Amino acid sequence: MKNTLITIVGPTAIGKTALSIKLANHFKSDIISCDSRQFFKEMTIGTAVPSADELKAVKHHFIQNRSIFDAYNVGEFERDTLAKLEDLFLENPIQIMVGGSGLYVDAVLKGLDYFPEVDPKIREDLTKELEEKGIESLQEKLQKLDVETYNTIALDNPHRIMRALEICIGSGKTYSEFKNKPKEPRNFNVIKVGLTADREIIYNRINQRVDLMIENGLVEEAQNLHQHKTLNALQTVGYRELFSFFDNEFTKEFAIAEIKKNTRRFAKRQITWFKRDEKTLWFDYKSDIEKIINEVENSIENER
Repeated sequence: MKNTLITIVGPTAIGKTALSIKLANHFKSDIISCDSRQFFKEMTIGTAVPSADELKAVKHHFIQNRSIFDAYNVGEFERDTLAKLEDLFLENPIQIMVGGSGLYVDAVLKGLDYFPEVDPKIREDLTKELEEKGIESLQEKLQKLDVETYNTIALDNPHRIMRALEICIGSGKTYSEFKNKPKEPRNFNVIKVGLTADREIIYNRINQRVDLMIENGLVEEAQNLHQHKTLNALQTVGYRELFSFFDNEFTKEFAIAEIKKNTRRFAKRQITWFKRDEKTLWFDYKSDIEKIINEVENSIENER
Protein backbone atom coordinates (compact mmCIF):
# COMPACT_ATOMS: atom_id res chain seq x y z
CA MET A 1 0.00 0.00 0.00
CA LYS A 2 1.30 3.46 -0.86
CA ASN A 3 1.62 5.82 2.07
CA THR A 4 -1.53 7.88 2.59
CA LEU A 5 -2.07 11.05 4.60
CA ILE A 6 -5.72 11.56 5.56
CA THR A 7 -6.14 15.28 6.16
CA ILE A 8 -9.14 16.65 8.04
CA VAL A 9 -10.08 20.27 7.30
CA GLY A 10 -12.95 22.66 7.89
CA PRO A 11 -13.88 25.78 9.83
CA THR A 12 -13.04 26.28 13.47
CA ALA A 13 -15.32 24.65 16.08
CA ILE A 14 -16.80 22.20 13.55
CA GLY A 15 -15.52 19.03 15.27
CA LYS A 16 -12.26 18.23 13.46
CA THR A 17 -10.44 17.07 16.60
CA ALA A 18 -13.13 14.54 17.54
CA LEU A 19 -13.20 13.15 14.00
CA SER A 20 -9.41 12.92 13.80
CA ILE A 21 -9.30 10.83 16.98
CA LYS A 22 -11.99 8.46 15.68
CA LEU A 23 -10.16 8.01 12.38
CA ALA A 24 -6.77 7.62 14.09
CA ASN A 25 -8.18 4.93 16.38
CA HIS A 26 -9.71 3.13 13.40
CA PHE A 27 -6.53 3.20 11.31
CA LYS A 28 -4.25 2.84 14.38
CA SER A 29 -2.31 5.93 13.35
CA ASP A 30 -0.83 9.01 15.02
CA ILE A 31 -2.16 12.55 14.52
CA ILE A 32 -0.21 15.47 13.06
CA SER A 33 -1.65 18.75 14.33
CA CYS A 34 -1.72 21.42 11.65
CA ASP A 35 -2.97 24.34 13.70
CA SER A 36 -0.53 27.25 13.68
CA ARG A 37 -1.80 28.50 17.06
CA GLN A 38 -1.60 25.18 18.92
CA PHE A 39 2.20 24.98 18.55
CA PHE A 40 2.70 27.29 21.53
CA LYS A 41 2.76 25.90 25.05
CA GLU A 42 1.79 29.22 26.67
CA MET A 43 -1.50 29.32 24.70
CA THR A 44 -3.97 26.62 25.72
CA ILE A 45 -7.50 27.88 26.26
CA GLY A 46 -7.59 30.43 23.45
CA THR A 47 -6.28 27.96 20.88
CA ALA A 48 -8.68 25.13 21.79
CA VAL A 49 -5.87 22.64 22.37
CA PRO A 50 -7.24 19.07 22.60
CA SER A 51 -8.12 18.03 26.13
CA ALA A 52 -5.86 15.81 28.24
CA ASP A 53 -8.16 12.84 27.53
CA GLU A 54 -8.04 13.52 23.78
CA LEU A 55 -4.25 13.76 23.83
CA LYS A 56 -4.09 10.45 25.71
CA ALA A 57 -6.45 8.73 23.28
CA VAL A 58 -4.04 9.10 20.33
CA LYS A 59 -0.42 10.19 20.05
CA HIS A 60 -0.33 13.78 18.74
CA HIS A 61 2.57 15.67 17.19
CA PHE A 62 3.19 19.45 17.04
CA ILE A 63 0.89 20.29 19.95
CA GLN A 64 2.40 22.88 22.33
CA ASN A 65 5.90 21.91 21.22
CA ARG A 66 7.17 25.50 20.89
CA SER A 67 7.30 28.65 22.98
CA ILE A 68 5.83 31.99 21.96
CA PHE A 69 9.40 33.28 22.27
CA ASP A 70 10.62 30.91 19.54
CA ALA A 71 10.61 32.03 15.92
CA TYR A 72 8.71 29.41 13.92
CA ASN A 73 7.27 29.70 10.44
CA VAL A 74 5.35 27.70 7.88
CA GLY A 75 8.53 26.66 6.05
CA GLU A 76 9.95 25.13 9.22
CA PHE A 77 6.65 23.40 9.88
CA GLU A 78 6.68 21.90 6.36
CA ARG A 79 10.21 20.60 6.91
CA ASP A 80 9.48 19.20 10.38
CA THR A 81 6.22 17.56 9.34
CA LEU A 82 7.66 15.85 6.26
CA ALA A 83 10.48 14.47 8.40
CA LYS A 84 8.02 13.25 11.04
CA LEU A 85 5.79 11.63 8.40
CA GLU A 86 8.78 9.79 6.97
CA ASP A 87 9.26 8.13 10.36
CA LEU A 88 5.55 7.52 10.98
CA PHE A 89 4.99 5.91 7.59
CA LEU A 90 7.60 3.26 8.50
CA GLU A 91 5.25 2.17 11.28
CA ASN A 92 1.91 2.61 9.50
CA PRO A 93 1.23 3.54 5.85
CA ILE A 94 -1.86 5.52 6.88
CA GLN A 95 -1.47 8.67 8.99
CA ILE A 96 -3.82 11.50 10.01
CA MET A 97 -3.30 15.26 9.85
CA VAL A 98 -5.85 17.72 11.20
CA GLY A 99 -6.11 21.48 11.40
CA GLY A 100 -7.72 24.65 10.20
CA SER A 101 -4.59 26.56 9.12
CA GLY A 102 -4.98 26.44 5.35
CA LEU A 103 -1.51 27.75 4.49
CA TYR A 104 0.12 25.14 6.75
CA VAL A 105 -2.02 22.35 5.29
CA ASP A 106 -1.05 23.36 1.77
CA ALA A 107 2.63 23.57 2.73
CA VAL A 108 2.62 19.90 3.78
CA LEU A 109 0.43 18.60 0.98
CA LYS A 110 1.77 20.66 -1.93
CA GLY A 111 4.89 22.53 -0.86
CA LEU A 112 5.52 26.23 -0.46
CA ASP A 113 5.62 28.84 -3.19
CA TYR A 114 8.86 30.59 -4.12
CA PHE A 115 8.96 34.34 -3.51
CA PRO A 116 11.76 36.69 -4.56
CA GLU A 117 13.97 38.56 -2.11
CA VAL A 118 12.84 42.17 -1.64
CA ASP A 119 14.36 45.28 -0.09
CA PRO A 120 13.95 45.10 3.74
CA LYS A 121 13.13 48.82 3.74
CA ILE A 122 9.76 47.99 2.19
CA ARG A 123 8.80 46.01 5.30
CA GLU A 124 10.06 48.85 7.51
CA ASP A 125 7.88 51.35 5.63
CA LEU A 126 4.84 49.06 5.86
CA THR A 127 5.40 48.55 9.59
CA LYS A 128 5.54 52.31 10.07
CA GLU A 129 2.32 52.71 8.06
CA LEU A 130 0.64 50.06 10.23
CA GLU A 131 1.65 51.91 13.39
CA GLU A 132 0.59 55.34 12.12
CA LYS A 133 -2.51 54.58 10.04
CA GLY A 134 -3.70 51.18 11.23
CA ILE A 135 -4.34 47.90 9.47
CA GLU A 136 -7.17 49.39 7.34
CA SER A 137 -4.61 51.39 5.35
CA LEU A 138 -2.69 48.21 4.50
CA GLN A 139 -5.90 46.39 3.62
CA GLU A 140 -6.87 49.13 1.16
CA LYS A 141 -3.42 49.09 -0.40
CA LEU A 142 -3.54 45.32 -0.88
CA GLN A 143 -7.01 45.53 -2.44
CA LYS A 144 -5.63 47.93 -5.05
CA LEU A 145 -2.42 46.00 -5.76
CA ASP A 146 -3.67 42.40 -5.60
CA VAL A 147 -7.41 41.87 -5.30
CA GLU A 148 -7.05 38.08 -5.63
CA THR A 149 -4.89 37.89 -2.51
CA TYR A 150 -7.10 40.46 -0.78
CA ASN A 151 -10.09 38.14 -1.23
CA THR A 152 -8.36 35.09 0.26
CA ILE A 153 -5.87 36.35 2.85
CA ALA A 154 -6.51 36.72 6.59
CA LEU A 155 -7.34 40.44 6.57
CA ASP A 156 -6.99 40.76 10.34
CA ASN A 157 -3.44 39.43 10.25
CA PRO A 158 -1.07 42.37 9.70
CA HIS A 159 1.95 40.13 9.13
CA ARG A 160 0.26 38.23 6.29
CA ILE A 161 -0.88 41.50 4.69
CA MET A 162 2.58 43.07 4.95
CA ARG A 163 4.16 39.94 3.47
CA ALA A 164 1.87 40.12 0.45
CA LEU A 165 2.40 43.87 0.06
CA GLU A 166 6.18 43.71 0.24
CA ILE A 167 6.19 41.14 -2.59
CA CYS A 168 3.80 43.29 -4.68
CA ILE A 169 5.84 46.45 -4.11
CA GLY A 170 9.28 44.86 -4.32
CA SER A 171 8.70 42.71 -7.40
CA GLY A 172 6.25 44.81 -9.39
CA LYS A 173 4.05 41.71 -9.67
CA THR A 174 1.11 40.51 -7.62
CA TYR A 175 1.70 38.21 -4.67
CA SER A 176 -0.77 35.76 -6.24
CA GLU A 177 1.37 35.47 -9.38
CA PHE A 178 4.04 33.67 -7.37
CA LYS A 179 1.59 31.18 -5.93
CA ASN A 180 0.52 27.80 -7.31
CA LYS A 181 3.67 27.13 -9.35
CA PRO A 182 4.73 23.48 -9.94
CA LYS A 183 6.39 21.99 -6.85
CA GLU A 184 8.14 18.84 -5.71
CA PRO A 185 5.65 15.95 -5.78
CA ARG A 186 4.96 14.26 -2.44
CA ASN A 187 5.74 10.58 -1.94
CA PHE A 188 2.37 9.92 -0.33
CA ASN A 189 -1.24 10.00 -1.43
CA VAL A 190 -3.57 12.59 0.06
CA ILE A 191 -7.20 12.08 1.01
CA LYS A 192 -8.77 15.27 2.26
CA VAL A 193 -11.86 15.04 4.46
CA GLY A 194 -13.84 18.22 5.09
CA LEU A 195 -16.44 18.86 7.80
CA THR A 196 -19.11 21.44 7.18
CA ALA A 197 -22.52 22.69 8.34
CA ASP A 198 -24.95 25.47 7.61
CA ARG A 199 -23.34 28.82 8.31
CA GLU A 200 -25.76 29.60 11.15
CA ILE A 201 -24.79 26.35 12.87
CA ILE A 202 -21.07 27.10 12.46
CA TYR A 203 -21.52 30.59 13.88
CA ASN A 204 -23.56 29.30 16.84
CA ARG A 205 -20.90 26.70 17.60
CA ILE A 206 -18.24 29.42 17.50
CA ASN A 207 -20.22 31.64 19.88
CA GLN A 208 -20.70 28.73 22.28
CA ARG A 209 -17.00 27.82 22.12
CA VAL A 210 -15.94 31.39 22.93
CA ASP A 211 -18.33 31.47 25.91
CA LEU A 212 -16.80 28.19 27.12
CA MET A 213 -13.27 29.58 26.69
CA ILE A 214 -14.18 32.59 28.82
CA GLU A 215 -15.71 30.30 31.42
CA ASN A 216 -12.55 28.15 31.41
CA GLY A 217 -10.22 31.09 32.05
CA LEU A 218 -9.30 32.70 28.73
CA VAL A 219 -9.29 36.19 30.27
CA GLU A 220 -6.77 35.08 32.90
CA GLU A 221 -4.63 33.28 30.32
CA ALA A 222 -4.54 36.39 28.13
CA GLN A 223 -3.78 38.58 31.15
CA ASN A 224 -0.67 36.49 31.86
CA LEU A 225 0.46 36.98 28.25
CA HIS A 226 -0.40 40.68 27.99
CA GLN A 227 3.15 41.87 28.68
CA HIS A 228 4.27 39.95 25.57
CA LYS A 229 1.45 41.20 23.34
CA THR A 230 3.79 42.35 20.54
CA LEU A 231 5.09 38.82 19.88
CA ASN A 232 4.06 37.39 16.53
CA ALA A 233 2.51 34.29 18.10
CA LEU A 234 0.05 36.45 20.02
CA GLN A 235 -1.24 38.39 17.01
CA THR A 236 -4.28 36.17 16.91
CA VAL A 237 -8.01 36.18 17.56
CA GLY A 238 -8.94 35.62 21.17
CA TYR A 239 -5.88 37.31 22.60
CA ARG A 240 -5.65 40.51 20.60
CA GLU A 241 -9.15 41.61 21.61
CA LEU A 242 -8.51 40.95 25.29
CA PHE A 243 -5.23 42.87 25.11
CA SER A 244 -7.32 45.85 23.96
CA PHE A 245 -9.54 45.31 27.01
CA PHE A 246 -6.51 45.31 29.32
CA ASP A 247 -5.30 48.50 27.61
CA ASN A 248 -8.67 50.14 28.35
CA GLU A 249 -9.53 50.40 24.66
CA PHE A 250 -12.45 47.91 24.91
CA THR A 251 -14.87 46.94 27.63
CA LYS A 252 -14.74 43.28 28.60
CA GLU A 253 -18.14 42.65 27.01
CA PHE A 254 -17.10 44.35 23.76
CA ALA A 255 -13.83 42.38 23.67
CA ILE A 256 -15.73 39.09 23.98
CA ALA A 257 -18.18 40.17 21.25
CA GLU A 258 -15.19 41.06 19.04
CA ILE A 259 -13.62 37.64 19.62
CA LYS A 260 -16.85 36.01 18.44
CA LYS A 261 -17.14 38.31 15.42
CA ASN A 262 -13.51 37.89 14.37
CA THR A 263 -13.65 34.12 14.85
CA ARG A 264 -16.74 33.98 12.62
CA ARG A 265 -14.85 35.99 9.99
CA PHE A 266 -11.92 33.60 10.31
CA ALA A 267 -14.25 30.63 9.80
CA LYS A 268 -15.67 32.23 6.67
CA ARG A 269 -12.15 32.56 5.25
CA GLN A 270 -11.37 28.96 6.18
CA ILE A 271 -14.41 27.77 4.26
CA THR A 272 -13.38 29.81 1.20
CA TRP A 273 -9.83 28.44 1.39
CA PHE A 274 -10.74 24.77 1.78
CA LYS A 275 -13.59 24.81 -0.75
CA ARG A 276 -11.03 25.51 -3.49
CA ASP A 277 -10.00 21.84 -3.53
CA GLU A 278 -12.63 19.98 -5.53
CA LYS A 279 -11.20 16.59 -4.48
CA THR A 280 -12.10 17.10 -0.81
CA LEU A 281 -14.65 14.63 0.54
CA TRP A 282 -17.15 16.84 2.34
CA PHE A 283 -19.38 15.58 5.16
CA ASP A 284 -21.94 17.23 7.39
CA TYR A 285 -20.51 17.63 10.89
CA LYS A 286 -23.15 15.19 12.21
CA SER A 287 -22.32 12.45 9.68
CA ASP A 288 -22.07 8.91 11.00
CA ILE A 289 -18.44 7.90 11.54
CA GLU A 290 -18.97 4.60 9.69
CA LYS A 291 -20.07 6.49 6.59
CA ILE A 292 -16.93 8.63 6.69
CA ILE A 293 -14.67 5.62 7.28
CA ASN A 294 -16.25 3.72 4.38
CA GLU A 295 -15.73 6.60 1.95
CA VAL A 296 -12.16 7.12 3.12
CA GLU A 297 -11.38 3.41 2.76
CA ASN A 298 -12.88 3.41 -0.73
CA SER A 299 -10.68 6.37 -1.64
CA ILE A 300 -7.61 4.59 -0.27
CA GLU A 301 -8.50 1.53 -2.35
CA ASN A 302 -8.93 3.64 -5.49
CA GLU A 303 -5.53 5.28 -4.94
CA ARG A 304 -3.69 1.95 -4.92
